[in-house]
Amino acid sequence: MAKTHVQVASIDPIWQRLCNEAEQAIVDEPLLGGLVHSSILHHRTLEAALAYRISLKLSSGEMSDQMLREICDAAYQSDPALSEAARADLVAVYERDPACHRYLQPLLYFKGFQAVQAYRVGHWLWTEGRHDLAYFIQMRVSEEFGVDIHPAARIGKGIMIDHAHSIVIGETAVVGDNVSMLHSVTLGGTGKEEEDRHPKIGDGVMIGAGAKVLGNIKVGCCSRIAAGSVVLEEVPEATTVAGVPARIVGKAGCAQPSVTMDQLLP
Repeated sequence: MAKTHVQVASIDPIWQRLCNEAEQAIVDEPLLGGLVHSSILHHRTLEAALAYRISLKLSSGEMSDQMLREICDAAYQSDPALSEAARADLVAVYERDPACHRYLQPLLYFKGFQAVQAYRVGHWLWTEGRHDLAYFIQMRVSEEFGVDIHPAARIGKGIMIDHAHSIVIGETAVVGDNVSMLHSVTLGGTGKEEEDRHPKIGDGVMIGAGAKVLGNIKVGCCSRIAAGSVVLEEVPEATTVAGVPARIVGKAGCAQPSVTMDQLLP
């Protein structure tokens, strides 16, 4: 192992593991050498790799990848919380998604992880008062990944969005840490009101595929929302709700539903 790699490993074991997996991926499939080198091995940090990947995915005739990369670099340099969240998200996907066997996969292939990292850059722009540019990022994330997250929404770290098709998260939504959700989840409003109108999701919540949580309601920590449910009322902590409209059907069944990803009803 090169000396620089040893130094990096002592500081950032997640990045070192990504580099090791990248080198092995090229051995296993040489045809992907260009992709793996440009996306991972060409960079010195996870932040640089993320900036490259986000800019490559979101670039278009309206804005070049170089401009987007400069925006992403500025975001990571300005706010260390983005780096912390990215690592927590990467580990969350690896630990919770049975289809994920390497850290490499979310960074290169999983649009849920990539969309969340792009949203985080857009949210940074929003907090900096650069709203139009944040809206542009939101638009491109929606067009590229099929994930529509308003840049004003507040999302914690350790987020896993599996498959991630047709995810919608509204402007005043709040999502806590260590939340897992599947495809076609909506955290939406119920009308045309312009104030605080979207759900507040507690830490450790698991939201099943196709679930809709509507209105300014709270979903308590470590609860489960069954697939296909429509949640219109507040959900207590550590409970399971299911149905249309959703009703309490039992306890959460475990201490950390978002980690176990157990979606079976009692």
